[in-house]
Amino acid sequence: MVGVFAMEEKRLIWRSGYETLWLEPWGKNSLRVRSSLNRINPTSLSALLEPQSDECSIAIGLKEAIIQNGLLTAKLSDEGRISFYHSESEVELLSELSGALNTLPGRSYKDLHEDNFQIEARFKAYEGEHIFGLGQHQHGLLDQKGCVIDLMQRNTEVTIPFYVSNRMYGFLWNNPTLGRVEFGKTTTRWVANCTSQLDYFVTAGNSYYEIMAQYAGATGFAPILPEWAVGFWQSKLRYTSQAEVMEIATEYKRRGLPLAGIIIDAYHWTRMGDMQFDPTYWSDPAGMVRELEEMGIKVMVSIWPHLNTASRNYAEMLERGLFVRTKRGVNGVNLFRDIESPHPIFFPLYDPSNPEARHYFWEQVRDGYYNNGVKSWWLDACEPEITNFDYDNLVYYAGDGKQIGCMYPYLHQQTFYEGMRAVGEDEIFLLSRSAWAGSQRWGTVVWSGDIPPTFESLRAQVTAGLNIAMSGIPWWTTDIGGFLGGNLDSPEYRELIVRWFQYGVFCPIFRLHGFREPYNETKATGAPNEVWSFGEEAYEIISGLLHLRERLKPYLMEQMRKAHEQGTPPMRPMFFDFPADSQCYEIDDQFLFGADILIAPVLAANIRKRHVYLPIGVDWREVATGKVYRGGQSIEVEAPLERIPLFVRASRDIAL
Repeated sequence: MVGVFAMEEKRLIWRSGYETLWLEPWGKNSLRVRSSLNRINPTSLSALLEPQSDECSIAIGLKEAIIQNGLLTAKLSDEGRISFYHSESEVELLSELSGALNTLPGRSYKDLHEDNFQIEARFKAYEGEHIFGLGQHQHGLLDQKGCVIDLMQRNTEVTIPFYVSNRMYGFLWNNPTLGRVEFGKTTTRWVANCTSQLDYFVTAGNSYYEIMAQYAGATGFAPILPEWAVGFWQSKLRYTSQAEVMEIATEYKRRGLPLAGIIIDAYHWTRMGDMQFDPTYWSDPAGMVRELEEMGIKVMVSIWPHLNTASRNYAEMLERGLFVRTKRGVNGVNLFRDIESPHPIFFPLYDPSNPEARHYFWEQVRDGYYNNGVKSWWLDACEPEITNFDYDNLVYYAGDGKQIGCMYPYLHQQTFYEGMRAVGEDEIFLLSRSAWAGSQRWGTVVWSGDIPPTFESLRAQVTAGLNIAMSGIPWWTTDIGGFLGGNLDSPEYRELIVRWFQYGVFCPIFRLHGFREPYNETKATGAPNEVWSFGEEAYEIISGLLHLRERLKPYLMEQMRKAHEQGTPPMRPMFFDFPADSQCYEIDDQFLFGADILIAPVLAANIRKRHVYLPIGVDWREVATGKVYRGGQSIEVEAPLERIPLFVRASRDIAL
């Protein structure tokens, strides 16, 4: 030990007063920081896997200690301040604030109860820095610099506290507590509302490819997506019976339209939490699944993490303590109306932080659905949905609601991943309304939640999808056409649905869903929502897009394999492949699918032309005309209703 520094194997330790800090290598070109005024808990809930890398050098002096792991070097002062540098260029990437006289320190702790703290970590802000990632948000911005982001899961708002900087580093706030992050002009501040220790991870690279690969290596690579999953998925709120599902599937086949799967939404059950089809309307679910499989169509069912207190599983789960507990009031978190309830009731929530609860919940899913042939899962309302965002009222098996609340979707997804693997399945496909850091390793597909059916909403989905891609989630989709609303007879809505389909065909997952007008309140279902429901002109365009998606499958699977093996997001911002082109950091209404296809969707009504920027250094071929343009310029292209502006690298031959 030298002064305040010590070394244990590959771990650099700093101690001063009551605070202890660990700095250690954690995967390639990466370091993990943990600190606390208590003893550091090495087994706390975390997104990080155990590190594989052993590349590390540590040098300790009287005033400073240095730890290097590949491209990332950290300097730790005797006062406890950490600064991160690129090992080759020696450029500072990120630095905690110094805590000089009359200024706030880089780390601070405010005592709470039971050895927990409110912890703040403060870093320098850098001129010209761009911030991307942090999950999925509906503010419509690609660059998060200047934003204040609540670290709280909500419908349409997905908290994944990982970002990538154009300074060529990635940062994970590795703590599932509620809180916020502020990317100000003078300071970047992370706030953890309730936690026992600070925990973050930094990774450096020479490209965005490297950074995303290293983050995936630290938190888990997505499984390989099965080829059937990249096809078109049909859904609506809701199909009310087995006969209706078969009628829809048969009509798709009669029309010669490709269809990968049909999703059976809520209220197919007897009661929420029974984990079974209502036999009144679903007389032979196993037979239905077999017949659809013979037609080449998969079945996915909606499952919520809530239980009706009248459901058949409620009493046993209550007796065994498998629910999230409330500190006060009724032990229910979501006020909701079930299929048989005449009025809304409070639903309790199962606790996936409890391994016993995960096992029990999966057993019910296995017996009621999997044994009937269902193998794809729609994990709806898995933020979890709670009525008043009253997280401080929740107590989990693994900790206080304020402490681990952001991790609920991750743990819920783990339930299904582990359950499917236990029965010998290796094709895991979980459509989820939320996620946390590392959710990708459970086979999670995120969709953007209950968004409105407007062009403004469509515009916001583009940046939402690009940011969640930069958060390590490679599989993502939206409710094509928006969720709540949409008049089938409206010319304005028919234009929107066409433009949304043109965008959706180039999302990693291609899925139609919605609760269309007029509503049938008695049956809790909306108007038709199939591709032939929006008029002949729209149908002709949309049916062509379904066949385009089929032609894209070889290219799509190439991108999915790269996501699985390298952590490269299929859909991504243009700067990902053109980091030296400054224009690519400013444009947020175009994107790349893979390195070779550039998409410029039409995102406003009555637009029939649009400007497209073509990244520098590549020749681009416009798909509609075959004309080749040199990169590094903006052009105006035609965009009639039947056409989305679409370009491919001139050097690639891709069937479109």
